[in-house]
Amino acid sequence: MNVLSLFDLKADQIHHVLKMAATIKAHPSGYLNVLKGKSIAMLFEKPSLRTRVTFEVGIQQMGGHAIYLDQKMIEPGGRESIQDIANNLSLWTDAIVARVFKHETLKELAGSKIPVINALCDIHHPCQTLADLLTIQERYPVDLRVVDILYLGEGNNVCQSFMVGAAALGLKLTVVTPEGYGPTPEIWQGIDEVYPNHNIRVINDLSEVQHADVVYTDTWVSMGSSMSDKEAVDVFGHLQVNQDLIERLQATTFLHCLPAHRGHEVTDEVLDGPISAVLQQAENRLYVQKALLHEVFNG
Repeated sequence: MNVLSLFDLKADQIHHVLKMAATIKAHPSGYLNVLKGKSIAMLFEKPSLRTRVTFEVGIQQMGGHAIYLDQKMIEPGGRESIQDIANNLSLWTDAIVARVFKHETLKELAGSKIPVINALCDIHHPCQTLADLLTIQERYPVDLRVVDILYLGEGNNVCQSFMVGAAALGLKLTVVTPEGYGPTPEIWQGIDEVYPNHNIRVINDLSEVQHADVVYTDTWVSMGSSMSDKEAVDVFGHLQVNQDLIERLQATTFLHCLPAHRGHEVTDEVLDGPISAVLQQAENRLYVQKALLHEVFNG
């Protein structure tokens, strides 16, 4: 079972992973041997704090062994082809967790005989979305379909994965992004085909939004982007999450996948303020990834 995007999980599987994550969080001692005897290759082309640490700690806590392989160590597609790397890893390890520049790399890795989990690529970030959804569930223990969620910024990998997750759970989501910076047509097509009754809209004018319970943003300049800080401010500056916006929308939760560029997409006052759930999100990365590994091997 590969998880290259949330499209690889049915809606009931996403619900199951979130329920499992909540259970693991509440009763971690019951899952100490889930990965006993298993070795997980962690293939990382891009730097990481939260993703690397939470996967390594989670694998260890469930009795498994994580093997970290970075860009310099194996040079995917350079010193050795992706296919050869995948085929070799499948001889020694039980799964691959990959954080890569291009989604195509994940597809090549998925040609191996062992499961592949997307730990971030240019199109999707499913592990982050699972943590986001768990965080929202914890903060709003009601029917989540009545929670108004607002995403501000570029229609990047975080945004696109969150859209898929929101569609799967039937959440009400508004994405505000400058014209020309929205999610790809392929993402829209996938959502429309799999979840035709979704409640997601993408608009360009923030003034159209009068209320939001949850406000979510991400860095304006994604890792590897050629856009300068000045260009980013020119394009996205009007979407900054500050206290005035929070008060106007009467928001009660602020989300950010981190790392944050303080003073750009969000002010210190909001990021460190009482409605910020960014550390809760970061903590929940551990539990949703443990649940996802459980699903991959035992689902």
